[in-house]
Amino acid sequence: MAKTNSSPLRWVKSSYSVQNGGSCVEWAPDYTAATGIVPVRDSKVPAGPVLRVQADVFAAFVAGVKGGVV
Repeated sequence: MAKTNSSPLRWVKSSYSVQNGGSCVEWAPDYTAATGIVPVRDSKVPAGPVLRVQADVFAAFVAGVKGGVV
């Protein structure tokens, strides 16, 4: 995955991951702010694949999961 600079991505666990024992989904908010792309990975497999989604599409997904209007 291309980065905006030479430093590694700073991954943050989803707030729902903490409730599930801390092992679930992570995302990189700094990368998202710089590019408009949300990188998402499984925190249990940090060297595994990264899903990249446009921020507006990801926001609609999260709203749908939370029961909001998409």
